Order: sequence, then C-alpha cells, then structure tokens
Amino acid sequence: MKVIEHLADAKSTLFSIEILPPLKGDNITSIYNTMDRLMPFQPAFVDVTYHREEYVFRDAGSGLLKKQTIRKRPGTVGICAALSNRYHIDTVPHIICGGFTKADTEDALIDLHFLGIDNVLLLRGDAIKSEGKFIPEPDGNSFAKDLVTQVVNLNRGVYQDTEMKNMQPTNFCIGVAGYPEKHFEAPNFQMDLTYLKAKVDAGAEYIVTQMFFDNEKYFAFVDACRNAGITVPIIPGLKPLSTKSQLSVLPHHFHIDLPQQLVDDALRAKTKEEIEEVGTAWCIQQSKELKEAGVPCLHYYTMGKAETIAKIATAVF
Repeated sequence: MKVIEHLADAKSTLFSIEILPPLKGDNITSIYNTMDRLMPFQPAFVDVTYHREEYVFRDAGSGLLKKQTIRKRPGTVGICAALSNRYHIDTVPHIICGGFTKADTEDALIDLHFLGIDNVLLLRGDAIKSEGKFIPEPDGNSFAKDLVTQVVNLNRGVYQDTEMKNMQPTNFCIGVAGYPEKHFEAPNFQMDLTYLKAKVDAGAEYIVTQMFFDNEKYFAFVDACRNAGITVPIIPGLKPLSTKSQLSVLPHHFHIDLPQQLVDDALRAKTKEEIEEVGTAWCIQQSKELKEAGVPCLHYYTMGKAETIAKIATAVF
C-alpha cells in the first residue's frame, strides 16, 4: 500500500518510524528488536535509510596510498524486503543521488519493484567527508528533483534505454524531504521553497520534514508551502533529544535551532536518565500539539531508541 493511500484512508493522525540499517558486520536482530517494540503502535509504514559509500586511503607501502571504498551501513533493500515479509508492513527505502549513476538507480528501482515495494523517499544525499561538497556521479542525478523525474519516467515505462520496446511501468509512490528551517545549502528560505516546489511539480506526492523542535517552525513552513502552491501532504519528522552533546551536535549537523526552554531544561539535567526524560517529555508535548492540529502523520526518527519512541507513542496515540 502506498504512503499517500495510508494518508488518504486515515481517520486520525498516523504513526510511522524511520530506522537505520545496522553497521556492517552486525546482524538484523537490532532492527527486529526495534520493530517488535514498536509494532503494537501499528506504524503505517517504516522508512529505511540509505548510507552511501565512503572512501579511505590506506598505506599500500613504498610511500603509496590505496583508495578503498567502505560501506558502514549497507542493506537498505534487503532490510525493506525482510521487514515486509516478517511484519507485513509497508516499507519506504531511501534512494539517493550520491554514488549512483542513473543506470544504477534504475537497477535498484527494478529490484524494489520485483520485491513488491512501491514506496520510495528520494533524496540528493550528503557529500562524503573526503569531498567536502556534493559531487554527483558521472551520468548520475545531481539533485533530488532529477531523481524524482527518473522515477516518474519509470512509472510511465520510460527506461534509460529509450530504444527498448514494450517496457513495463513501475508504480512507485514518491516522497521527498522538506526543511522547515531551510536546507543549509539554500541561499535563503524562499529559494529553498522554490526547490521544494520543483520536486513536487516533478512528481513528488508527499513531503517528510527534517527534524525540528519548535512546532511554530513547522506550522510556518506548512503555511509557506501552501502559499507557494505546494498542496501535497507534509509529514512532520520528530526526534527526541537524548544527550547533552546533542545541544551542539544537532544544530551543527542538521542546521536547526533548539528552543531556549528545551536548552535550559536539558542543561539542568544531571544524569543521562534525566536528559532522556527531558527530551521525551518535550517530544510528547510536540507530538500532542501536532496531533491536535490534525497533521497527517507523526514520523519518528528512532536512531536505535525504540524504548523512548515507545514511551512517546504510548502517551500520544
């Protein structure tokens, strides 16, 4: 079932989650443990993130360096298939531009189509650390909008080899990311909205937001989107604060602001348990206000914190 069908059929605010593949070398047990803890809350769908390869240079002897590709969190497609089979739940794999040619992307989408997975979240993806700025693959997609266009074409039966005849169309529901506090590379908020509208105009059917901790930022973002002519559902993405270090890590990595009250409460916490209580309580209040406002779905970035998300879901749903 497609995400937009879940949203259309819902009588009230839905619950959904995002999970990370385990680190390379680990098994899928941690994912199953997370799902087992959260399945009682009936998530409508589960997103599975994709993490592109990184490059490291290792000593090859004689003063030479050897470039080596590493993958820290492989397994997105396999995890989606496993979860669909084990839990009979709709999965949403993340597909990114970085590290893929258009042919690679097409092959990945064909695999998903064969597996019966009909939802994708399309993202440009971040730059790898060794490059400093995002560099697309030769003959790859440069922007999320280009990725949307490729999936829309595949849904129409238009493949990379345009000379092929009688190609079967896919049937993917397309989600994209939105940034209530602006993507850090956009020159200003208005241009970021322009880029978002371009993704929707290209065929995106719903938006999931970057995490935020001030609901007014989300409400203002939705209003701005509607005024810009963006009419698709906008799902708020939430993450509970869990450590004091996140007071600086989250603003640095995700370019978001933290409300002063949350910061003050977090700084007063003296133990790890107290800071988790502060973050959980804040996320519960955020969730309740958003649900009361009638948002289509509350989407939680679990980050391996299944028990915390379960506490929040218990209080909200």
